[in-house]
Amino acid sequence: MKKLLLVTAISILGLAHINAQDVEFGIKGGLNFATVIGDNTSKDQTVTAFNFGAMAEIKISDKFSLQPELMYSGQGYDTNIDSEGIIALNYLNIPLIAKYYVTKRLSLEAGPQIGFLLSTKGGTEDYKDLFKTTDFGVNFGLGYKLDNGLNFGVRYVLGLSNINDVGGVTNKNGVLQLNVGYFF
Repeated sequence: MKKLLLVTAISILGLAHINAQDVEFGIKGGLNFATVIGDNTSKDQTVTAFNFGAMAEIKISDKFSLQPELMYSGQGYDTNIDSEGIIALNYLNIPLIAKYYVTKRLSLEAGPQIGFLLSTKGGTEDYKDLFKTTDFGVNFGLGYKLDNGLNFGVRYVLGLSNINDVGGVTNKNGVLQLNVGYFF
């Protein structure tokens, strides 16, 4: 984890020489199809939630750019237990996406993210004490950007760290995201 943060910090500092004209700022939002994968989850089902936030695209070359984001993300799972139902996990996620433009508009996207658990909702209990406050993951996806700033994306966030804070149980987030955004 320390190595990931160090590489991220060095990368961002190394971009300090980028001209302002090579940076675009924008907003985006969309749907999440989220679940938890791991122990005792074979009957758990996907829940639909939403995400929204801000982004910046830093152009490195004609084919490559970096896109840091600050996103609210509704995640969680359906327990299939009547008394508990959907357990909502609300995160503040900070992904750093590397974008490779296959064509002028179509990009392949990948990169790490760190998430901070903001709150939990659902069921008959307060679940926040059962989950770790940070979550690490990696993003994979596709983006399509129009000349007018409108953009579309599909991304899968694969959780890398155990989100449970109880002994002997290992679960990870899995989120499919569909987004629409706009660069100013």
